Amino acid sequence: METVAIYDTTVRDGAQTEGISFSCDDKLRIARRLDEFGVAFIEGGWPGSNPKDEEFFQRARDMEWKHAEITAFGSTRRRQIAPEDDANLRALIAAGTRVCTVVGKSWTLHVDEVLRATRDENLAMIEESVAYLVANDRTVVYDAEHFFDGYREDPVYALETLRAAVRGGASVLVLCDTNGGSLPWTIEQIVTEVAAAVPTPLGIHCHNDGEVAVANSLAAVRAGVVHVQGTINGYGERCGNANLCSIIPNLELKLGRRCIPDGHLDQLYELASFVADVANVSLGHQAAYVGKSAFAHKGGIHVAAIRRNVDTYQHIDPAVVGNQMRVVVSELSGRGNLLSKAEELALPVAGDSPEIVGVLDEIKALEARGFSFESADASVALIIRRGQPGYEPPFRVIDYTVVVEHRDGRGTFAEATVKVEIDGQRYHTAAEGDGPVHALDEAFRKALQPTYPEVAELRLADYKVRILQQEYATGAITRVLIDSRSRDSHWTTVGASTNIIEASWHALADSYEYGLLEVVSARARATGAPAGG
Repeated sequence: METVAIYDTTVRDGAQTEGISFSCDDKLRIARRLDEFGVAFIEGGWPGSNPKDEEFFQRARDMEWKHAEITAFGSTRRRQIAPEDDANLRALIAAGTRVCTVVGKSWTLHVDEVLRATRDENLAMIEESVAYLVANDRTVVYDAEHFFDGYREDPVYALETLRAAVRGGASVLVLCDTNGGSLPWTIEQIVTEVAAAVPTPLGIHCHNDGEVAVANSLAAVRAGVVHVQGTINGYGERCGNANLCSIIPNLELKLGRRCIPDGHLDQLYELASFVADVANVSLGHQAAYVGKSAFAHKGGIHVAAIRRNVDTYQHIDPAVVGNQMRVVVSELSGRGNLLSKAEELALPVAGDSPEIVGVLDEIKALEARGFSFESADASVALIIRRGQPGYEPPFRVIDYTVVVEHRDGRGTFAEATVKVEIDGQRYHTAAEGDGPVHALDEAFRKALQPTYPEVAELRLADYKVRILQQEYATGAITRVLIDSRSRDSHWTTVGASTNIIEASWHALADSYEYGLLEVVSARARATGAPAGG
């Protein structure tokens, strides 16, 4: 298997994403996880540019790295300054990494307008900077900034900048599509021409401004590149960098290139989620390979097909990248969706039972009223359970009341009363809360606690509200999603109504019904006792 070196720049280039700011601890945590995953290079930052990056390299020197080389990033020397006197190059040496990456200008526009140097001065800056680092026992990766724009404008000069880096001793020449405006066929053609003109190993560094950074990177590999730069989840300035979470599996599974250690690819889903959590950015559900929806099936004919053969609507086995197949239940569902969901939830339902037809009709009717069950598996499970003969819910809600008041000297607060029936006995409780849903939650807990002490294990983790018909303003249908957790699991329920309190109550009641069934069933499995309804 041919190999491609993966050069990750998440904690340097990815940190330039608007809205992302990594602490030094964050950068080290991500770097450690990338090293475990098995990338070849981890670009730690630009030493000398800020105290955080200096701390990163200082702490990284004392850590053991299994697979990756930690690299320091910087630019060529400034005009009219000797390399040994350039503060940026001295900082690269002081970082203590065995590999340094230095970026230089390839495009005459930048040489003329940004550096305001002569063409020969720029070539000297590149060669001398690389040579200085090599003389100090550093392996140098040379990043040819704006290379593709420069090559299209003046291919002779763009190639001369690469040859200057080679004369200085660069080990790898990375061709950068810095503005992200190139297309795959252009990338492939230019890389092919460069490979024929310059024998030094080539790399690729693409930005995603044209939404083709991954395709451009793969095209470059087809043309002979052996070093690919990018970031986890495609983080980066403007529209982002090439997304390694797509590039790596495409290289390994589609192009037959080894780029991480054998057996590590199934860590990809967890890695993408981990980095997103550290960055405090939601991972897109539709992200290729690692998104929650990457292997989710919603259309009825799709689900009917995958129940016969999963390869009919999946390009790979999701487990290969650590993800899993999901079946989504909605108004577009057929019987296959519900049967798959019932199997996933370990609920015994026969495909030809009248109950399954009734459940499907109920779901479609509820979605027409504003419910959405795609993310609310717990509500789907309850509808299926309620459709089964002999199902007995753990409680029955009789009525509830909630009042919101504002009193002088106290401010605004809510008071709720809840009346439920459990095993033929009625419980009538009241509680105050910061808001109406909080008050309902507290009163509901009071009513359930005497019979179900397990309710103490259940907690509301998140509460999401969406207005569905904005043109109706305050009279619009409101959808509420409630995420709940216990010690061992988590689940989501949904409610919808033109009354936000009613919508919240539907989701809240479903949350407790599902949660109690799960907790009681788990306890029954542990003790061998009957689990009940």
